[in-house]
Parts: sequence; C-alpha cells; structure tokens
Amino acid sequence: MFTLKQFTVVAMMVAVITFFPPQNARLQPTPKGVKNVVLVHGAFADGSSWAKVIAQLQAKGYNVIAAQNPLTSFAEDVAAARRAIAQMDGPVLLVGHSYGGMVISEAGKDPKVAGLLYVAALVPEEGQNVNDVNAAMPTTGVEREMQLSPEGFLSLPLKGINEFFAQDASPEERKVIFATQGGWAASATQEKVHSPAWMTKPTWAIVAAKDRMINPDLERFKAKLIKATTIELSSSHVPMISQPDKVSEFIISAAGQL
Repeated sequence: MFTLKQFTVVAMMVAVITFFPPQNARLQPTPKGVKNVVLVHGAFADGSSWAKVIAQLQAKGYNVIAAQNPLTSFAEDVAAARRAIAQMDGPVLLVGHSYGGMVISEAGKDPKVAGLLYVAALVPEEGQNVNDVNAAMPTTGVEREMQLSPEGFLSLPLKGINEFFAQDASPEERKVIFATQGGWAASATQEKVHSPAWMTKPTWAIVAAKDRMINPDLERFKAKLIKATTIELSSSHVPMISQPDKVSEFIISAAGQL
C-alpha cells in the first residue's frame, strides 16, 4: 500500500509526464489522413530525385518509401512500385513523377492505394502507352537529345539535363542527375495501360509551367481530364528538386484529405 507521501509523489510524476511528454514524443507529429507515401520516379532519374521531399515528409511524421524503378520494362517498374506499397502498413498516397505517372496509373489499382498524385507526369487514358500520351500535343523537342544504346536503352546527355530536364536546378544538382540517371528501356514506351487507377480513385496533379520534357499544356489537359485537384508551379520538369517545399506541402495536403 502507498503512504500518503508516496501517493503524492507518484501523482506528481504522472502529471509531469502527461503535461510534458518525453522530447522524442514531441518531435514526430501525427499526420492527418493517410500517413504512408510511396514516391515513384520517372525516366532519366532514380529514387534520389525525391531526396529533399523525403526529408520534409519524414520530418512531418510520414512513412515514406521511394520506389527504385529498374527502368528495364514497364511491367518491372510497376512491380517495384507494388513492392513498395506492400511494405506500408495501411492506406497509401501514391505519387508519380514524369514516366512515373504511367507506373502509378497501373500500380495504383492496388487496394491499399487511397489516392494518386501526379508531378509533371504522363497520364494515360484507356489503352495508352507513353507514345500515345505524348502524341496528343506538340512535343518540346527533347526527343532529339535522347541517346539510344545498342541494347535499346535511352539516356540524356548532360546538355539534355541542363537545357530540358532540370534547367532550374543548381549546376551541382544537374551533374548528380546526369550521373544517377538509369538507362530507360525504349520498349517501355510501347506498353499500354488499361483501366488506369485514376478512373476510380481521388487524384491530385502538379503542372510544371516551364517543363521542357513534357508539354505543360499536355499536363494541364490531363489534370483537367482526370478531375485532379491541381496546382501550377513555375518550375522545370523537376519541381521536387527545385521547389521541394511546395511539392511537399501539396503532398501533405493531399494525404490529409484521404
């Protein structure tokens, strides 16, 4: 049995813990809505392209995985996204950049995916592949910069990174993008998406107004087509690198609505 003095001491300790929780408990806020975010990179990039956004989302208490697409085929890229989704405990906001928009439109059919967010992305309609999506409007001319290896993989020279892919990133960041880009199987541009996930799930979109990889008018058209909640940033093709604060805020806003 506690004495009155012992009971008083215990009560005071409980009060201190209640009103002044341990420091670590205050560092990680509890996200509203969906707490799991899977990020899917596009062609000529890898998961490190999300580095700034990952740090900001983690600081807000989100569970984040950046899927590492092999870029060897569309099917294998979708499989990589599905593996990342499977690692999450609970509903997921699936985010895709560029060609990653094709990937999330297929992988997003997973029942754990609660919503889709497209970042300067390709958005397929029923039965479309990459080439079909791009054919809807004039291209930016970037295709003239692409290099095709004898094995059938596409890449961008540093000039293409500097002038088309990431013109508003720092010189150091552009060099890292060039060094870490994965060779993209040209055959992936031929693989079609059927019954894309955006037909049945909530969507968000970021239009990159100064995009020189994908026609910004195409991004606007697709965002409207899928009835996405949309913001437009004055950025190159990689707003997650040049404007990570705004991209992170938009992701958090979308997750909070799911």
